[in-house]
Amino acid sequence: MSYKIKLDIFEGPFDLLLYLIKKSELNVYDIPITTILEQYLQYLELMRLLDLNIAGEFIVMAATLMQIKSKMLLPQEVNLAEEISDDEKDPRAELVKRLLEYKQFKEAAEQLRLKERARQDIFKRPHTLDETENNEPYFEASLFDLINAFSKAIKDVPKELFYEVIKDEFTVEGKVHDLLHMFMNKNRVKLTQLFSQARNKLEMIVTFLAVLELIRLKEVLVVQKSIFGEIEVLRNMENSPKKLAEPEIQSA
Repeated sequence: MSYKIKLDIFEGPFDLLLYLIKKSELNVYDIPITTILEQYLQYLELMRLLDLNIAGEFIVMAATLMQIKSKMLLPQEVNLAEEISDDEKDPRAELVKRLLEYKQFKEAAEQLRLKERARQDIFKRPHTLDETENNEPYFEASLFDLINAFSKAIKDVPKELFYEVIKDEFTVEGKVHDLLHMFMNKNRVKLTQLFSQARNKLEMIVTFLAVLELIRLKEVLVVQKSIFGEIEVLRNMENSPKKLAEPEIQSA
């Protein structure tokens, strides 16, 4: 592809690991490394497909998971003369320790963010993520929620469309403007509906990247009614009405 998008919302490898552990309802103290490694590599492949900037930390984490898997496959040498610590027995111990520390700091940062938003609500906040027009609770969707939704949409596309000769040219800039004009008439749309309107795989990818760009520009919000639930794209009312400006998309 001929474009790259840099996102302020881009999360790191520990965010991805915690997301996969929570999504699969796994025990963080007893992580099935083979399963997590397989899912982790699938997400990295999707990031490459979407031409997202993958930080080196993601590659380092993949190598770390592979190393842990290799160690767990090796036969354990039993030495009765020496006592082996739990950390030495389980190659996952250091990773689990770092994951729990990261989770603790992440939760603390989230609490501070919620307190900051609550203080802003005292003065003005006509529309927030916490409630809809019907006062229904909402959760903010993460980047990995979006990638997961994209993965499901790609799987549902008939294989013959993958080999279709693409005559139309789609650009992220053009799709951004299409979506902005759509939001002039409606305030929300399901992400799956945006994907279902795409005519081929390329348009699905461009649509996904356009949504990410609109998030970066703070033109839209992506939310879920439940954790890992269906994603809705909402027009960010705090930025409306706003002149349709050219999105800042870097060329590779």
